[in-house]
Amino acid sequence: MLAAALYLGLAALSWRSRWRGPVLDRPPVGLATWERAGLLVALLAHGTTLVREIFPGDAMHFSFSIAVSMILWLAIAFYWIESFYARMDGLQMLGLPVAAVAVMLPSIFPAQHLLANAHSMEFRAHFLVAMLAYSLFTLAALHAMLMAFAEKRLHNGKLTPLLAGLPPLLTMETLLFRLIHVAFVLLTLTLASGILFSETLFGKALSFNHKTVFALLSWLIFAALLVGRHQRGWRGRKALHWTLAGFVALMLAYVGSRFVLEVLLGRS
Repeated sequence: MLAAALYLGLAALSWRSRWRGPVLDRPPVGLATWERAGLLVALLAHGTTLVREIFPGDAMHFSFSIAVSMILWLAIAFYWIESFYARMDGLQMLGLPVAAVAVMLPSIFPAQHLLANAHSMEFRAHFLVAMLAYSLFTLAALHAMLMAFAEKRLHNGKLTPLLAGLPPLLTMETLLFRLIHVAFVLLTLTLASGILFSETLFGKALSFNHKTVFALLSWLIFAALLVGRHQRGWRGRKALHWTLAGFVALMLAYVGSRFVLEVLLGRS
């Protein structure tokens, strides 16, 4: 509740101080020191909640709601760090309300899925790297959708004050591919460790189920995107479409299947 209240409070204050009334005629400003401090407190509260949800005692629980909450936590944390180097207040303004909803999801949909081999440090390292990859690719997809929307409004000459507060499109594109490069390395490590050390990590041989197939498909899509970027200079809408296609495949690999099992079918 504390994290959600802080996220919503910071979003509301940012809206009142930057995106309405006479302030629209003033030069844009970055995050104030007190805003950074408030956001850091919200991130700490959110992170503490996640640890308690995932590790209730010696066990290790996980679910789609925890996955979404962790993804948004890492996304906001990333933008908090990036805000020291570029004006990111527009992106954080859009992300904070979503994070407020995400932090409440585990209490609405409690985790019922108990992870096997959770005591293993190798498994926990694999899990952490996988979640980092998921989170960064999710952030990249949200970033790509925001870029596409901003570009469309810019071409139509209808850029709202909120979108005008975002970094330039070239800066956003650079940040997008920085995210994709890091996330691709993490996804590669996740797939390699899962394939090579499946019995150590999961206590069974690798099975080519829908999760494995969609994860491999996502890896191939993002590999093709990076090759196209470096060899053919892919950018703009083509790069955004490939980013979103890879993200959809990756979400179907785990989060989508957990949502169907836990929420739609009521199974863990």
